[in-house]
Amino acid sequence: MAYDYIVIGAGSAGCVLANRLSENSNKSVLLLEAGDKDSNIWIHVPVGFTKTLNNPEVNWNFQTEPEDNVSGRQIPIPRGRVLGGSSSINGMLYVRGQAFDYNVWAQLGNRGWSYDDVLPYFQKSENFERGADNFRGNGGLLNVADMYERHDLIEAFIGAGEELGYQRNPDYNGAVQDGFGYYQITQRNGRRESTARAFLNPAKGRKNLTVEARAHVTKINFEGKKAVGVDYSVDGLEKTETANGEVILCAGAVQSPQILELSGIGQPELLRQHDIEVIHELPGVGENYRDHFAARMNWRVNKPFTLNEQTRGFNLIKEAVKYAVTRRGVLTWTAGVGHAFMRTRPELETPDVQFFFVHGSFASSTDRKLDKEPGMTLAVYQCRPESQGSIHIGGQNPFDAPKIRPNFLADPLDQKTLIDGLHLCRSIGETRSMSQFISHEMNPGINVTTDDQMLQFARDTGATTYHPMGTCKMGSDPLAVVDDRLKVHGINGLRVVDASIMPTMPSGNINAPVIMIAEKAADMIKEDTIS
Repeated sequence: MAYDYIVIGAGSAGCVLANRLSENSNKSVLLLEAGDKDSNIWIHVPVGFTKTLNNPEVNWNFQTEPEDNVSGRQIPIPRGRVLGGSSSINGMLYVRGQAFDYNVWAQLGNRGWSYDDVLPYFQKSENFERGADNFRGNGGLLNVADMYERHDLIEAFIGAGEELGYQRNPDYNGAVQDGFGYYQITQRNGRRESTARAFLNPAKGRKNLTVEARAHVTKINFEGKKAVGVDYSVDGLEKTETANGEVILCAGAVQSPQILELSGIGQPELLRQHDIEVIHELPGVGENYRDHFAARMNWRVNKPFTLNEQTRGFNLIKEAVKYAVTRRGVLTWTAGVGHAFMRTRPELETPDVQFFFVHGSFASSTDRKLDKEPGMTLAVYQCRPESQGSIHIGGQNPFDAPKIRPNFLADPLDQKTLIDGLHLCRSIGETRSMSQFISHEMNPGINVTTDDQMLQFARDTGATTYHPMGTCKMGSDPLAVVDDRLKVHGINGLRVVDASIMPTMPSGNINAPVIMIAEKAADMIKEDTIS
């Protein structure tokens, strides 16, 4: 049969679109997801994110190409391969970014994307448990909660910020982002609130919505310059479906450019190199890739009350029982607990670095196995990185991972900002509030003091915080892929709706902005259909 809309990818954006577009019972929607159902228990128990970050059952487990900027290392790029996409495996932190971010999008010529334009969509999507105000929404499908638990080390971290002259900010998603506090989280009653749970589950009973899992899209089909359907594979069976209205690509910043290139849209020389017929030239496909690159400092703690001890042996058994009965305790903790948004230079208009504090320490930055002795970790990244990389196919096999070349720390401003951020980390650790709990600094260690040493530490140990974006950017310049209605330039019946359309990086975790983008896109699609 032919569908009005085919949505490729059931991640943060795809689940929102599936819900909103199927609200009209006269419109049929097909949602295709390469992964399986979200039945893995570690998806729903919040602390289970440590189990899903490298689990191939729910994760694409992408990696960057080795690059000299990061000491020749390959860096993991986890992406959700399951209903809910990366919202089913992420750290559950709800961060919108700054008004400044979206005003920049509008200043670049993208009509309708200023902060005043997008704020109503942030509000529409959320059910903020504290209630609605001028900045927050209540009654939306996505539950946004305050961190359920408190801890003396987190309170000390917030106290350190106050010692340094920063305010305690209970709502960094409100009027101002500056300050210290506890992160807000996408959880409901102590369970992960993925977009599959928040948006897709309420819509699954609709007769006009079809959800097909394990459906790996291999190609978008065209008649001339109009998208008319997709080819995909389900457990080795090749299938084709037709779209009477639109094909909407929501495969994320890694795979949306991959699917466009496999379908013949991109840089002609690259496509011809891999014997792919050129349908339409768009040189910006796969370019403008950015991500948040973080360095992590940690300290040995002098009191056995960190996550390292609370998640071992009999303590873990007690916590498992507590969680089963009350949905509280250490199993509700997330990837970051305490937040800080700071400015590395006083003349800056808004914060340029974001911090993540957790009362635990990991043996490495990739495997997320906690240390055996008490520890704590403070990570920092630059809010708006300037370094740009690319994501492109390496061949015509749609089941091969694309080549991810991030070019981290290439820009001198990125280097300086991260170095300054690491010095701020150390300043936080040296405050009276924090030092009372610290035995010694483990990484990078007290012998690492100069800017060059700090930069080398970041190159040797840093990793992303899993926020890839920008590879199908919105705009009207020669490298733009979509316009401000998210329609692919030069192609009819095809839009991209995910983090890849972001022209510049929001100042924070990107799941909340992606949900906003999808909410806004749903309204635009409905408006364009009427017109």
